[in-house]
Amino acid sequence: MTLLSDPPRARPSACPACDAAPAAQARAEAAVPRARLLLSVPEVHCAGCISTIERDLAKMAGVRSARLNLTLKRLSVDAEASVTRDAVIDRLERLGYEAHELDPGALSMTETDRQGRELLMRLGVAGFAMMNIMLLSVAVWAGAEGVTRDMFHLISAVIAIPTIAFSGQPFFRSAMKSLRAGRMGMDVPISLAILLAVAISLFETFQSGAHAYFEAAVMLTFFLLGGRYLDFRTRAMARSAAQELAALEVPRALRLDAGGQAHEVAIADLAPGDLVLVRPGGRMPVDGVVVEGRSELDRALLTGETLPVVAQPGAQVSTGEVNLTGPLKVRVSAAGKDSSLHRMADLVATAESARTRYTTLADSAARAYAPTIPILSLGAFFAWLWISGGDLRLSVNIAIATLIITCPCALGLAVPAVVTAASGKLFRKGLLIKDGTALERLAEVDTVVFDKTGTLTMGTPVPDNLDAHPEDALRVALGLAEGSSHPLARALAGACRARGLEPAVITDLREAPGYGVQGDWQGMPVKLGRAGWVGATHAATTGAYLSLGDATHSFTFTDALRPGAADLVAGLHAQGKHVWLISGDVVPAVAAMARSLGITQWHANALPQDKAERIAALQRDGHKVLMVGDGLNDTVALTAAHVSISPASALDAARAASDMVLLGRDIGPIADAIRIARLSTRRIRENFWQSGLYNIVFVPIALFGFATPLWAALIMSVSSVTVSLNAMRLK
Repeated sequence: MTLLSDPPRARPSACPACDAAPAAQARAEAAVPRARLLLSVPEVHCAGCISTIERDLAKMAGVRSARLNLTLKRLSVDAEASVTRDAVIDRLERLGYEAHELDPGALSMTETDRQGRELLMRLGVAGFAMMNIMLLSVAVWAGAEGVTRDMFHLISAVIAIPTIAFSGQPFFRSAMKSLRAGRMGMDVPISLAILLAVAISLFETFQSGAHAYFEAAVMLTFFLLGGRYLDFRTRAMARSAAQELAALEVPRALRLDAGGQAHEVAIADLAPGDLVLVRPGGRMPVDGVVVEGRSELDRALLTGETLPVVAQPGAQVSTGEVNLTGPLKVRVSAAGKDSSLHRMADLVATAESARTRYTTLADSAARAYAPTIPILSLGAFFAWLWISGGDLRLSVNIAIATLIITCPCALGLAVPAVVTAASGKLFRKGLLIKDGTALERLAEVDTVVFDKTGTLTMGTPVPDNLDAHPEDALRVALGLAEGSSHPLARALAGACRARGLEPAVITDLREAPGYGVQGDWQGMPVKLGRAGWVGATHAATTGAYLSLGDATHSFTFTDALRPGAADLVAGLHAQGKHVWLISGDVVPAVAAMARSLGITQWHANALPQDKAERIAALQRDGHKVLMVGDGLNDTVALTAAHVSISPASALDAARAASDMVLLGRDIGPIADAIRIARLSTRRIRENFWQSGLYNIVFVPIALFGFATPLWAALIMSVSSVTVSLNAMRLK
């Protein structure tokens, strides 16, 4: 006889070959390379979907198992290495389900969703228990006495204690961490209030008292979780923007070997200089330069541009763009964590956590306020114990109510709720906040200074008179232009290259920021840049000038106005802002631009130091200046300004010096950004006033015994929720 606790014994086999066969099969299966594919299947919605997908994939050759998580809408396929991702996706599409690959390295982004689900689950448990305990309390309020009342109290305790132990975990864990670190965080008084409410209720129950506050303890937990969840959703506005960007990252790419064969590799295995193939319909996996092929790119999710952009050899491409029409071979310049998309996502995630003057003020107030809460509550307990002649129940209830009502939760939410809502809104309008204090400074702006080329214009000038110059002049101009990062130099170099010209050999090549670039050609000094710098006598239009021996060649350009420029200037004037145009371009070109946009204050032929000095002079006169620029000659001015913005097309130095980056071509969102910044400051001040008024009104009510723990929990939670709702008005 075999006991149930005994392990099952193996039955000896009469055939050793039969025993050897399964073992050999197991070894053979283990030797086959295996792979685990993770796919997102967003359209599944029921148990029937799970059954259909898992049963169908199990019939697929090479698939060991398939498991679909309905909650996460995530499919995990355990298969042989010969089973490709595309084959599984095609099979799912034949079943009628859209599917996308998930990057295992990026799955940590779901941590935010997990926290939200955990809060919501604990909130639901607390709400369900609260309703049941309140039903039991009705009988007590209706006049139940003696054994009946004690029974209802005991049943309430059986429901409340496990509920609080489970639902109160976010507060209890945070409080323990604070105490271990020697800090008095805001969750310490919250946890203390909840535990005291349970303790006094148990005391009343075992003493056959008339009142117990289990419903108050559970309701307190419910309202606090409700406020915490609403705060979580508010903060998720900015985090979701970072997640949206991270979701555009492609986990794998097709790398081309020396023989031109494509091999699928992880993005982490790519290095600058590698060649990758991007097929039509695929998302760009890397930053790089197109070396072969012609297609159109969809950049709508990154820049807001609705029209496709032509991609051809020499075109710069960025991670996350969608290749629409033709295959492209791209030379990798950056991939993975070094890509522009990944850096952008990091900036969005960082923006919400930056510290502003208001954040520091709120944190200082909360730090000073938090330690006084237990002292105030303890003082209220002893005062009422003396006033009431030793009534312990009344004294504890008033102490609990004071502890709850004085918690500075609303004060702690006042700033971050607004900052996260505003940064998320601005991102969706096409503005990326790099510095968290930029929002605060932008609200103070009364003067806006614009650069011209690349800022108010598209920064893609096109030479229109190359045929008027000899080939030697063009080759020298090309050699000089390739040593400069100025938009006119880049445009000139691109146009010369497009004609099949090779650059002249220039020695001692060096750039003079704000002037141009110079060097030696065949022992002769040559210069390309400003008219006055190279010795040209007249400059009537936007152009670059070449000094070649005794001759001077002028290259003229045309440049399109950036979308939204006219509306932006009109909007700034409507807001009462002073608008300046300060450019290094010639007087006629700057005057014409200012006149067309309605800008009355402008300055031409400005060197980098001229721009910085003009901004410094404006700020000495008491103005708060926003500088918008994109070039190397703008970096000093961008740094000197009160706050600064650069287009995404700007040079790295300009973007690094700026506080915000304009992601799309449309410059119009800058006016919205100033308005939203001012509105954000107003919301923060409203939240401060609301938090202060709350304490002025309700703390005395609690101290004088007019608030029960239940009402204190309700009032405190309403205060926190109101602050979050006020921040969400920015949406």
